[in-house]
Amino acid sequence: MKDAAQSPQLPGPQCQAYLARRNAAVALGVANGPPVFAAAARGATLTDLDGNAYIDFAGGIGTLNVGHAHPEVVAAVQAQATRYLHTCFNIVMYPEYIELAEALVDLVPGAWPKKAMLQTTGAEAVENAIKVARRATGRQAVVAFENAFHGRTYMALSLTAKAPAYKTGFGPFAAEVYRAPFPVRYRSGLTEAECAEAAFNEFRRLVETEITPEQLAAVIIEPVQGEGGFHAAPPAFLQALRAYCTQHGIVLIADEIQSGFCRTGEWFATQHGGIEADLYTLAKSMGGGLPIAALVGRADLMDAPAVGGLGGTYGGNPLACAAALATIAVMRREDYAARARDLGGRVRARFTDWAGQYGIVGDVRGLGAMVAFEVVRGNGDDSPAGDLAAHIVQAAYQGGLVLVKAGFYGNVIRFLAPLSITDEELARGLDILGRAVADAQRIADARASQAA
Repeated sequence: MKDAAQSPQLPGPQCQAYLARRNAAVALGVANGPPVFAAAARGATLTDLDGNAYIDFAGGIGTLNVGHAHPEVVAAVQAQATRYLHTCFNIVMYPEYIELAEALVDLVPGAWPKKAMLQTTGAEAVENAIKVARRATGRQAVVAFENAFHGRTYMALSLTAKAPAYKTGFGPFAAEVYRAPFPVRYRSGLTEAECAEAAFNEFRRLVETEITPEQLAAVIIEPVQGEGGFHAAPPAFLQALRAYCTQHGIVLIADEIQSGFCRTGEWFATQHGGIEADLYTLAKSMGGGLPIAALVGRADLMDAPAVGGLGGTYGGNPLACAAALATIAVMRREDYAARARDLGGRVRARFTDWAGQYGIVGDVRGLGAMVAFEVVRGNGDDSPAGDLAAHIVQAAYQGGLVLVKAGFYGNVIRFLAPLSITDEELARGLDILGRAVADAQRIADARASQAA
């Protein structure tokens, strides 16, 4: 195994060969990051087919909080595989599904009786959340927010707010979906309190003039937006939203698919806002790398659909349930929420240093270890610089670091490394990223000189 920074040619011959095969056999619309083809992965380090090692700051887009191939997760999956792989819970039940549902009901915030159902993907969890909310309330309208990402199936995609990348040419979309502004402070000139108040007033205006509260089934929100650029909703905004939904019998859905399971320094990001949502959609790091998702929430809502109204062939697959139970046990025992706070503090400090040093590093934001920085033009121009962000990702790859971008303009560099990352891996990864940022700053300076 060799460090990618020491490799003169990336990708190597085996990765190049698979890239050609990928281009011939895989649909064009399936996006990819840098041409890394994994041969092995442990913790926060990936090794490609040519033996190059990379620090992983992407974590499968926030799916690997316990790291790649955590030994306890692997052992749980292996043990389950020797018993049975699949029965379909709707046909033959099994203990792992029940045990995981009980664990989730215990973990998810809410001072009321709760129930759960399991799915395979986050988009399925979102789809089922809307079904449950509509059935329980007898209403149809749903409010989602600007910059939201809730998935790629049709209802989830209707709720998603990134048309150029995800929605163009795929319509028509689901009816009775409305869009409210998310409280984004950067470039607004407002304080956090002012931003929260302005966004809530716009939300209320939308509901009361275009929908009416009596027709609104649900409001779905990411407490910290993922694909939308790591904007965190101010506590005051979440509290106002919670109070309004309670007043009018509207179901409040927290999409914690990316922010959940200790990523933000709490088990769930709504805890930062001091609220409890009626329904939670969960996925990603719940399974430690295996595909599993859940909808968890108020028992009276969850029981609203008739028998047979909820389900799915692979929902709560036994292997994925075993992985999730092992993952939750590790997170609890090792206090991953505290680990995220410590890790995020160190990452944020480094990002903030860069913001003071480099003009292209704009806003630094996020909660816990769900932290990011925005790449801007620099030299007094804070407009989004997606091309510079792309350069940072490419330069980091050449140096041995895997990154993932976010934001409408693709100009947000987000940190989603496994929370199990070692101090040495973190230091190496941040050094590589720092060099990539410095290189992008040189490009911005050269452009400014040419324009002068």
